[in-house]
Amino acid sequence: MGIVNVTPDSFSDGGKFSCCQSAVDHALQLIDDGASIIDIGGESTRPYSDPVTEKNELDRTVDVVQTLSEMTSVPISIDTSKSKVAIECIAAGAEIINDVTGLEADPLMAGVAVEAGAGVCAMHMQGTPQTMQDRPQYENVVEDIYDYLLNRRDSLTALGVPVSKICLDPGIGFGKTHQHNIELISKVGRFHNLDRPILVGHSRKGFLAKILGDRDRDRAVATAGVAIQLARSGIQVIRVHDVKTVAESIRSFDAVGGIDGQTMDLKS
Repeated sequence: MGIVNVTPDSFSDGGKFSCCQSAVDHALQLIDDGASIIDIGGESTRPYSDPVTEKNELDRTVDVVQTLSEMTSVPISIDTSKSKVAIECIAAGAEIINDVTGLEADPLMAGVAVEAGAGVCAMHMQGTPQTMQDRPQYENVVEDIYDYLLNRRDSLTALGVPVSKICLDPGIGFGKTHQHNIELISKVGRFHNLDRPILVGHSRKGFLAKILGDRDRDRAVATAGVAIQLARSGIQVIRVHDVKTVAESIRSFDAVGGIDGQTMDLKS
């Protein structure tokens, strides 16, 4: 999954693709680089970010989704927690709702997904972007998040979302300490017991800077290193900014037998 942030304040690439044409051009490049899903977001969810209005988010996303959908058959995901944004972007051509609140913030969101027949990705987040990094705590981070995602899967199906349309995300960096992130990735295979595709979005995040020991260092290679472990663990959706670097790293690892015989579809 290739990331296209059409925001001025995203933590890694805010402002780079804030006009429609630059965002579409970037998305098309990510597809050429190997992305099989494009995730478009109009609201930053970095720690301590300020929420944006529904109108601002619509202004940032709808034209990008519409234009891109007319130029590619690659599925488009809209990264939003607002049902109105999801409705408008699905009408413009998006097929997936990627909601960092697990489709909980807006009580209408699950109904939107059902009516549209959209895929959904429900993520775990402790708190909100404004509070999530204020001393996050768990009894057992892997099991606590497993239980949350199990509950969300079952709650969404009870609301009418077909289980075949659900993807689940443990939410790396969303209300987790450095050690929580490391433990989640090292034990990510546990989430396969949920019997749904698992998405992990670790790209360029702060825990990688801690691993590298330098907040200012480029994190593309570190992102690729973790992505190899995720692929090796059978994670179905890896959400990244640097699609080409990650795709080539996984393809090379796969070619020398590193993914235990699994076949990765990375536009080879």
